[in-house]
Amino acid sequence: MENKETVLVTGGSGFIANYCMITLLNNGYKVKATLRSMKKAELVKEMLKKGGVKDFENLSFVEAELSNEKSWEDAAKGCQYVIHTASPTPNTDAKTEDDFIKPAVDGVLYVLNAAKKAGVKRVVLTSAFGAVGMGTNKNLYTEKDWTELNDTVAPYQKSKTISEKAAWDFIANEGKGMELSVVNPTGVLGPVLSDDFSHSIQTIKQMLNGEMRSCPKLIFGYVDVRDVADLHFKAMTMPQANGERFIAVAGQSLSFLDTANILKNNLGVKAAKVPTKEVPNWLIRFFAIFNSKLKMVTPLLGSVKHASNEKAKNLLGWQPRSNEEAILATANSLIDLKIVNV
Repeated sequence: MENKETVLVTGGSGFIANYCMITLLNNGYKVKATLRSMKKAELVKEMLKKGGVKDFENLSFVEAELSNEKSWEDAAKGCQYVIHTASPTPNTDAKTEDDFIKPAVDGVLYVLNAAKKAGVKRVVLTSAFGAVGMGTNKNLYTEKDWTELNDTVAPYQKSKTISEKAAWDFIANEGKGMELSVVNPTGVLGPVLSDDFSHSIQTIKQMLNGEMRSCPKLIFGYVDVRDVADLHFKAMTMPQANGERFIAVAGQSLSFLDTANILKNNLGVKAAKVPTKEVPNWLIRFFAIFNSKLKMVTPLLGSVKHASNEKAKNLLGWQPRSNEEAILATANSLIDLKIVNV
């Protein structure tokens, strides 16, 4: 399949970006991936090899930094599409809200400006469910919903909400015909390619390693990274995706205990350290006084975040893997790469 249109993929060393690159290369596109340092180029190639890429003729790298506007103009030259995955993640060293929000918003606007100057046809932005379903409580969230920015919303989720809104405002006011589609993934699972992976996978890792003795009462949606990449590809190539946002979620949301039970029921002795009980909410709130990571999850205790995938399925024909397949693919890859000790 020779296509030879060029796609700029930002944040090229990231988990979602890796799988987007695999999908694009397998479909005949040229990929130009941005890295903060070119030293990571060989590591990224190793990860892509693990993901099944055999030929790197259509892959190139370019150095770019979220805080450096000029670097994005250079990166976007000669590209017909952009998939913008680069953004500060919850694992970042960010200390304040601005440490999350400013680079996320600046990065989006720098990339969109650069894309417009380069004559890019369409940008696909990786946002998050954190821009859809936080700060409110509903039975079922859809793409029409937006996070309400109140004190219960963590800085990462605020950064995703504000940067996505900035992207839509840019397209409306300055886009001059450039198209935008947005993908809003829930917790991203799936086969890891190295020890650099999405923050959602930490949950599976902690369960398998015995670091999570009991499960907090949290209920979230999950999605396999391979399906997230497929949704990005559909959002980039299908005319009907223009101007739309799409929640990426496999199906019904699961509690941490549901996830633990899937591991226990399928992995036998490899799941010996996986927790079997839930921890009371009051105990988490108590320990959160001393632990900043626990403090981030306390507003979500007891809340249920169900999200609909009907729009992506109906409009784009997207067919995601099941929760169980995503969870087990994650666990088996962590075991195979010896990232967990079981």
